Amino acid sequence: MLLAIDAGNTNVVFALVDLDDAGGRKIKARWRIATDPRRTGDEYAVWLMQLLTIRGIGREEIDQIIISTVVPRALHNLDVLAKHYFNLEPLIAGEGAADFAMDIDVDQPKSLGADRAVNAVAAHAKHPGDLIIVDFGTATTFDAIDFNGAYKGGIIAPGINLSLDALVGNTAKLPRIAIEAPKSNSVIGTNTEDQMLIGVFWGYVAMMEGLIARMRAEIGRPAKVVATGGLAVLFHEHTDIFDAVDADLTIEGLAILAEKAR
Repeated sequence: MLLAIDAGNTNVVFALVDLDDAGGRKIKARWRIATDPRRTGDEYAVWLMQLLTIRGIGREEIDQIIISTVVPRALHNLDVLAKHYFNLEPLIAGEGAADFAMDIDVDQPKSLGADRAVNAVAAHAKHPGDLIIVDFGTATTFDAIDFNGAYKGGIIAPGINLSLDALVGNTAKLPRIAIEAPKSNSVIGTNTEDQMLIGVFWGYVAMMEGLIARMRAEIGRPAKVVATGGLAVLFHEHTDIFDAVDADLTIEGLAILAEKAR
């Protein structure tokens, strides 16, 4: 069984994936914990071992670990977790046997976040042709993948929660609101909360639709749009810009890299 670890800026996701000889992948469990570079390998172990016990899974059932991280300071402690508590040398996404094995056609290939590269690996394996991947995380990223699987570039925009934090944190009277779809399709709000929600939600939809339209025009060929991340489902219900929503795209990409490394 594979333990796939995706360390993002906000959360670290741990997922257990069953891999079979025919290339099948089944995600058996997934857990998340707030990202904190100071969290030690021992602390991760105490938390994770309890969750494994609740699921009735022994640590000896895990025979492979792969880590993807955009938080360099977190890598050491996750490495300690793998070595000290599972007696395994972890694969690091993008390195050695877990190399991305794809062209990264940008000015500084090494600056590409591991999560975005892993998403590209998974999306290309699942969807033929040119792709645009939209990932809702701390930042919202838009990535262009050509029909050969090469990474061609993308866009980084502030995540919707980050935008809302900036709005509320820099104004004296605006309240904290939850990210949700407005109750009506009207874009003229009659109270402060509705006006904020319209601005944040429909403003974000308009940004996505506009940027994706521009990316498609620049690509010059039909491009399928694949969305992933926590808010993908919410936005998918209110725009037809996405062709597919895949909440587990990053985990599936890590599983593909781990399979190749076996």
